[in-house]
Amino acid sequence: MSLKELQLPPLLHSESRGSQRHITNGISRSKFVKTNAGETSGNLSSWPAEVTNQIVQKPRGIKHHGYGKSLTKPRFLEQLESHLKRELEALDTHGIKVQELRLQVFQEVFGYLIEEFKTYKPIFSAIKNEYDITLAHLREQIRDLLPLRAKLVLVSEHCEKRILDQRVQERDELRALKRECQRLQRVIESMRGQQTALQIQVDHLKEDLATQYQLYRDERDARKLLITRISTMTSTQDTEHDDNNEGYNEEDESEDPVVVKMALQVCREDLTKVQVDLNRLQAEYSDVVPRRDWDNLNYVHEETLIKLETLQTDFDQLKSEYDTLLEVHCQSAPAVLHSNQSVVQHGSDNKHIVTTPRPNWEQCSDILGGSERCKELFEGQSSQKRLEILLQQMNGQNEFFTGLGTSSDVPIYLQYEGKLKNLKLKKADAVRVIKDIWREKNAENEKSDDTRDLQMFLHSYLVEHYKDKAGEWAYSLMESIQNNLEDDLICLLNDILIGKVDETIYHGQIQLLSHLLKVLIQSDTTQCGLLTVLEFSDALKKAFPLKADQDIEELLAIAQTELKSNGVRIAYQTLYTEDTDGRHKEFLSLVKKQATAERLQYISELRVQLEGKGEVDAEHLRTAFKTIDPSLDPETLDWNLSVAFQTKECELQAQALNTEVVLQRLSVANVKRAGPK
Repeated sequence: MSLKELQLPPLLHSESRGSQRHITNGISRSKFVKTNAGETSGNLSSWPAEVTNQIVQKPRGIKHHGYGKSLTKPRFLEQLESHLKRELEALDTHGIKVQELRLQVFQEVFGYLIEEFKTYKPIFSAIKNEYDITLAHLREQIRDLLPLRAKLVLVSEHCEKRILDQRVQERDELRALKRECQRLQRVIESMRGQQTALQIQVDHLKEDLATQYQLYRDERDARKLLITRISTMTSTQDTEHDDNNEGYNEEDESEDPVVVKMALQVCREDLTKVQVDLNRLQAEYSDVVPRRDWDNLNYVHEETLIKLETLQTDFDQLKSEYDTLLEVHCQSAPAVLHSNQSVVQHGSDNKHIVTTPRPNWEQCSDILGGSERCKELFEGQSSQKRLEILLQQMNGQNEFFTGLGTSSDVPIYLQYEGKLKNLKLKKADAVRVIKDIWREKNAENEKSDDTRDLQMFLHSYLVEHYKDKAGEWAYSLMESIQNNLEDDLICLLNDILIGKVDETIYHGQIQLLSHLLKVLIQSDTTQCGLLTVLEFSDALKKAFPLKADQDIEELLAIAQTELKSNGVRIAYQTLYTEDTDGRHKEFLSLVKKQATAERLQYISELRVQLEGKGEVDAEHLRTAFKTIDPSLDPETLDWNLSVAFQTKECELQAQALNTEVVLQRLSVANVKRAGPK
């Protein structure tokens, strides 16, 4: 067989790019035939594996031109290379899987090579299989990592979005803080302007007072000089009349008016100098105590210390005796009460009347929780019955409280265990603590928009101020609050703690009273602290434009009755004074009472507007508010809706709630009318 007949046919046929290639059937592969004695026939050899067999031994003595030159590549190798080159050129270099197609071409060529070299076929096949397994493993890993790549892109986008949102939120907070800072700066500037204006008025009044004082002094001196002249003239006339009667004349011995005037001027200058020195001495030595007073006070202080030590010793002894008697009394109290009742019954049967002096039961008011509670308990009772009530109350006032525990149903400020000492706070102490709580709560609300619940704040307040004794103060304060619920301030705090009303009720009352005082001060043009009845009435109408004339007249009458002004002038600042128990007087109590009635009337009008609706959503409630109160601004309206649906203003949804639940939430918050009907 010649070399032309053994040309390698086309190895691969493909119908489409990337499809499986097949070897053409009917055409056999080139066969390698080894010749004997190292010679080759016209067939292809397996070069270079058997390259030594291609060398023909040169006969001795015969020269062969060209023998020993470099041998050419075998034809099979050239066919493989040309086939590889042709298949690679036929591939689409812009395709998606061009690298896999190239690898497939090389795999096919390597397969032909394995089939041709049967001697090395096992090792070549093992190598090829190992590469195929490795490539398959790598393709599987790539297939598994592709979803992770997409997920990584999504996570990256989500993180970038969160970063952008955080930056926007921080930018909004910075803007809000800047606006708040600017507002506070404006308030400070306004207060500084007011202070400057007040200082100018004070200086002006001082100058007017000095001028008026100078005029009064000049007038007094002129009157004295006139009286002196009149007296001098009268005495001169009397003297002349006597001389005429007696027949002789005598010269006037009165002083010259010019000299008197000069002396008066010198006296005025001296008086001015003395007044200046006196003012300087008062300013420099106003805080200086004379040595005599210091010695007296020091002596009194030492005596007081000695008395205090003596009284303290006596008090400790009396307290020990009192504790002993109290224990004995607690043990024998039931028997004593029973014996007293039997004595009363026998005494009534025997009609035996014992006359004794009546005790002053008002001294027991501190033990019974106030004068009003004492009057309520003792009203219409006999002395014996009052004694029994007093003993029962004293037995009921334990020296210690028992903690309610730390369960979740107990308020956080009462979550204590064990025995807690009863501090027996008086009403004045309770009012002082409550006012301090509200003062610090308002300061915290001004610093931060995210306000805490009053229960949480009360707990932190007691822990901060009383530390280890916070539990004792908490239980003692609650006991004092329960004993003095007739007080408006104490009752309001109790209602807020138990959730009966919202905290905004207290802030609304404070804002209402502050607004009224501001309007009254603005109406006082003379700044003397007094207003006429007409000015006071106009100020009330300006402060409360929505009140009826009847309510204004009622406030005016209460103010006149409280101050006993008799229709002349009203000292409006006196209306804001408090009694010894820290309560507001009748005028401010009536203002708060009228505000509560107006707020409930406003809720009643809203109830009528929503009548017939079992459930209501945010849009329907917004429409109802706009119907009964057209002047309501959007910010206040959103706040009312947030109170009704117990959510933030920016998170109002289209969900519907029961109408009664919505009205109940609005009735316990500071929801009020903004404009006329």
